[in-house]
Amino acid sequence: MALLQINYRSKVLSEDQEMVVILPEKEAVDADLTEIPVLYLLHGMGGNELTWLRQTRLARLIRRTNLAVVMPTTGLGWYTNTTYGMNYFDALALELPEKIHEMFPQLATSRERNFVAGLSMGGYGAWKFAFGTNKFSYAASLSGALDLSQMNLDLIKDEQQLAYWQGIFGNLNDFAGSENDLLELARQQAAKNLELPKLFAWIGTDDDLYLSNQSAKKEVEGLGYQLNYQKSRGRHEWYYWDQLLEDVLRWLPIDYVEEERLI
Repeated sequence: MALLQINYRSKVLSEDQEMVVILPEKEAVDADLTEIPVLYLLHGMGGNELTWLRQTRLARLIRRTNLAVVMPTTGLGWYTNTTYGMNYFDALALELPEKIHEMFPQLATSRERNFVAGLSMGGYGAWKFAFGTNKFSYAASLSGALDLSQMNLDLIKDEQQLAYWQGIFGNLNDFAGSENDLLELARQQAAKNLELPKLFAWIGTDDDLYLSNQSAKKEVEGLGYQLNYQKSRGRHEWYYWDQLLEDVLRWLPIDYVEEERLI
């Protein structure tokens, strides 16, 4: 596989951005390397475009697949069009795929071969990309913040912390039903009678976001989404995300070659 660190200009954000792209190579997997499927892999809070590589077995797991992986960064912007004018959703869900296809014409442009996944904040972003566009056929969340309409505003006491969240999402009292409410986006998408993206979610039962995931599960299944939902004992940490990444790759419709076992 080839690993590229890329600096590119985002017209939407009016600034240079960083991303890491992994491309499959013919020597590694016996597969057609035209119309290559693409996975956009989104980091969580405090991460960047290198975090998945540093914290998981990603490079080894995809070494024998026909999958390209794109890892962008949003800083702490929640993959959202913020109230302070940084439109991360538009830049990453809409503009970035166009740039990727310009740079790498061998990558697939069809919805059926474009996927998105992420953890925590990135899990929210992955489902938002899938619900808010018609560009992704599979969307996976690991420990994602999926039902933020249940935010307990009474827990946000610090003025600086409140200013941060309002900068991302606007007035938190108006969050439910807004363009940042994942479940509202899911309802709007389902109402359009489009082909719905297939969903994956894992949550640890010891995670503070467990109830949020349970609520989201009930809602999206009621709307007709096909959801592969998993829960197990676990916390909000990389030990579990590294393991679940392999489950996500097996779930995607890609050529996945089993690793040879050493005897």
